[in-house]
Amino acid sequence: MTQSARIIVKTYKRLYDKIICLENITLAYKNARKGKTKKRYVKEFEENLKQNLLQLQEELKTQTYKPKPLVTFILRDPKTRKISKSDFRDRIVHHAVIQLIEPFFDKSFICDSCANRKEKGTLFAIKRFEFFRKRVTHNFTGKAFCFKADIKHYFQEVNHLVLIALLEKKIKDKQVIWLVKQILDNSANSLGGGANDFLY
Repeated sequence: MTQSARIIVKTYKRLYDKIICLENITLAYKNARKGKTKKRYVKEFEENLKQNLLQLQEELKTQTYKPKPLVTFILRDPKTRKISKSDFRDRIVHHAVIQLIEPFFDKSFICDSCANRKEKGTLFAIKRFEFFRKRVTHNFTGKAFCFKADIKHYFQEVNHLVLIALLEKKIKDKQVIWLVKQILDNSANSLGGGANDFLY
């Protein structure tokens, strides 16, 4: 097989120490609190901020960390959705993980995948839609069709074994995989297999 025909997958090792370093956890806390500084749960966490961050770091360091059960509620906007909210300290952990592993995976996503990606979002998606609409309709002179769909119970149906297997192809740090499993198992245990949507 020639070099050009090979699929080269870059792997990442020794990430866990970077995830649980106090600098990364502090940054994760700052990102988790954005837009939520007046929330009661944020204020309660900040009453003993240094102690809480150090305690979280210690639990991660000793791998005794256990996420708290998710809180579930119904949101109508206008579609009725079941939202599952993680505890604030767990959202800090989520951000701590994402801050390190996001760059590894983001570069492998297609350009037009817009949800929860830096410099993407709704406005980017609208601009891309208009670009393709103009091209398909030959500068808006012809007809075109747009297919709109939603995957029912998407998070509930994601196979965690398959997801972990995909992560393990790039991440060779077993402690990182352990932490991801803690997060995934928490959603499964709290909600009987998953949730419709997650609010981090």
